[in-house]
Amino acid sequence: MVRRSNGSRKARQKTSSVSQLDWRSVENPYPPMEVLSADQIDAICDTAFRILEDVGMDILHDGAKSLLRKAGADVDPSGDRVRFDRELINEAMKHAPSQVTLHARNPNHTLTIGGNRIAFGSVASAPNSSDIIDGRRSGNQKDYRDFLRLGQSLNIVHFFGGYPVEPIDLPPATRHLDCIGDFATLTDKVYHAYSLGRERIVDALEITRLAFDCSQEALAEKTRIFTIINTSSPLRLDGVMIEGAFEMARHNQLCVITPFTLSGAMSPVTIAGALAQQHAEALAGMALLQIHSPGCPVAYGGFTSNVDMKTGAPAFGTPENARAALIGGQLARRVGVPYRSSNVNASNCVDAQATYESQMSTWAALMGHANFLMHGAGWLEGGLCASFEKMVIDAEMLQSLSEFLRPLQVDEGSLGLEAVKDVGPGGHFFGTAHTLERYETAFYTPMVSDWNNFENWQDRGSKNATQRAHDISRQLLKDYQTPPMDVARAEAISDFIARRKSEGGVAEG
Repeated sequence: MVRRSNGSRKARQKTSSVSQLDWRSVENPYPPMEVLSADQIDAICDTAFRILEDVGMDILHDGAKSLLRKAGADVDPSGDRVRFDRELINEAMKHAPSQVTLHARNPNHTLTIGGNRIAFGSVASAPNSSDIIDGRRSGNQKDYRDFLRLGQSLNIVHFFGGYPVEPIDLPPATRHLDCIGDFATLTDKVYHAYSLGRERIVDALEITRLAFDCSQEALAEKTRIFTIINTSSPLRLDGVMIEGAFEMARHNQLCVITPFTLSGAMSPVTIAGALAQQHAEALAGMALLQIHSPGCPVAYGGFTSNVDMKTGAPAFGTPENARAALIGGQLARRVGVPYRSSNVNASNCVDAQATYESQMSTWAALMGHANFLMHGAGWLEGGLCASFEKMVIDAEMLQSLSEFLRPLQVDEGSLGLEAVKDVGPGGHFFGTAHTLERYETAFYTPMVSDWNNFENWQDRGSKNATQRAHDISRQLLKDYQTPPMDVARAEAISDFIARRKSEGGVAEG
């Protein structure tokens, strides 16, 4: 069990029988890995501009097309095709901030997104959930709420990237009300709202306003929620997404523009070609929002991977996926906005494949200086399943990586010369004063791994990592405590949800 905190590295007071690292903001002290040369990045950027100039994008929203036409874009008078001049893009992007502060209901969980900081999120948008006892099942409200409780309890999970699992037992027209209400009351961390039209965003903003107990004007003074805007690759931006994005931008909330570019399927089969298309789509989306609301927070989303060319199934955690994540960071830094990447795998169960593919993708995101790691904990089956055990195992990996990012202390005490003098040739260091003084804090002790020898492991039940992760997830859920909220705020949220349900929720369902 982990015994140290972020600063003093002393044992923290536990609110659960599961010990873990304290919640802390994570910074990356290492330089980003530059996979491509500046000339190669120039070539990808130039190709992206040529895509926008020569091919263009379909913008399926009349208001957005009118806005772009006034800004100088070439809009097809009888269709949806919009062609963007590179100067228009560059001028619009001058307004985009290089970092954004995401304010959580609990100020201790507020995040700064940008620079050398990296934040880890929960799995999001899975249609199914699973654990090793009850197996795989369709998404439901009970599991949804349990994933929120687990994510709230895991300190290394900094934010919720969307509904961890889609609760399909709730009516589509009002589902968002229950889900955002649960985000606001069962957690006190930053959360996501889906931009599936304007109405859902308006409701999410109102629930958030009530949770923070602030005015409409004050709501827009701070960025408190975020949304992922997926382009419909290749080269299309849907009207329903634009409606939600415009409402978010109008209220100074963060939009992460993320093309869904899978090489050989929704983008060219080559990684360079896929990245050029990714860059074009991301630039078009971010520029549109800057034209609509100059200075609104935006982020560059990278999700490029490859597919299995025999089946067409998405593949994740591959060498191609890792290189794309690293290069995506270079492209985002060229634009000067925060960068989103993902922890992904394509395994159908919580096994070695799930772990090594996740490690591959997470390491690439880390070395690519991602600021926002979506699906950081719990993703399985290429995103089709949220796993309770995988959430804990991923949290273990993220804790290990956060320790790896902690600057190494090199001073007279840490160099241990006196300890070496005490022991001399032969002997051991177990009993030296130098060791005993640092016994509790010398090393990272994992939450899931068992480092006992075979005999002791047998005596402890012979459980593998997945079984231990299951036990930890159940214990955390048992120990979960609802974060405090003023009764009046909770009642206001409940009343608003009840009223909106009585009105039928979202008109389009």
